[in-house]
Amino acid sequence: MNVNNNPLLKSIKEVIIESRQRVYRMVNSSLLQTYWQIGKLIVEDEQNGNEKAEYGKATLKNMATELTLEFGKGFDYTNLTNMRKFYQAFPILDTLRQELSWSHYRQISRLDTEQKRNYYLTESIAANWNSRELQRQINSLAFERVVNHLPEIKQPNIQTLIKDPYIFEFLGLPADIKNTEFTIETAIIDHIQKFLLELGKGFAFVARQQHIATDTSDFYIDLVFYNYLLKCFVIIDLKTGNLTHQDVGQIDMYVRMYDDLKCGADDNPTIGILLCSEKDETIVKYSVLNDKNQLFASKYLLYLPKEEELKQLIEQDRLNFEMDNNQQE
Repeated sequence: MNVNNNPLLKSIKEVIIESRQRVYRMVNSSLLQTYWQIGKLIVEDEQNGNEKAEYGKATLKNMATELTLEFGKGFDYTNLTNMRKFYQAFPILDTLRQELSWSHYRQISRLDTEQKRNYYLTESIAANWNSRELQRQINSLAFERVVNHLPEIKQPNIQTLIKDPYIFEFLGLPADIKNTEFTIETAIIDHIQKFLLELGKGFAFVARQQHIATDTSDFYIDLVFYNYLLKCFVIIDLKTGNLTHQDVGQIDMYVRMYDDLKCGADDNPTIGILLCSEKDETIVKYSVLNDKNQLFASKYLLYLPKEEELKQLIEQDRLNFEMDNNQQE
């Protein structure tokens, strides 16, 4: 008899796993409350007139020495500083999310605005980011790369999911040579889990090189996904080199065909994304990309740039986006 098929063994395993998860949640909740309360005590002490930097730093270092001797390295100067930032970033204890660990909160607390903190907190929970993935998203400026933040819209919106640029350093492809579309597509499939994390929340993989047949022709779409939050298919067309008007016409045609031949009655209109290594803003401005809510063009990078370089790329895209909007108005 195969022990793996033993229903008693399976039930016992489930009980053990559930018990361990329950213990982890209890320990994590207790840890977060402890660190929050310590941060609160430190901040309140500063607010009582001990806020001078020299005094505060010396006080924390002295306390860290005493606490480390008695309770271990978890209470060194760096961690006490992190607890202080933790309380300042999240001053209401009841708003802490138990799904996130101290490692998550330690990273999020360092961010400089509430909007950024809320973004990474929400995305970490929705996309189930571990602390390493969260750090990667912060380092790659995921918040800044989202095309448009729409805080007034509570329902999911494609504008809050599309990024520009996308960063695919995890594909392991050389950035100093021209890779073929087939090579990039294959690497995406080989690293599909990381690719989905970079796309954002709600995406599920559907097909590669999906065949669509009409009465006269056959077509193959590079990558097809479904976003269960938006309730629509998302088709991606990979392009190496400069974006052309033929590329735009092709993705527009694919979206129309998909709506007509593949979508169900309950699906929202299909979204098309052109992922290109070089994006021509003139073509974006004077093509259907500029006035259709279902078509987007985003640049992709096969490496993670230095922070300043990435900020410049993002800022240039923001300026182009704002100029286009102003001209439309």
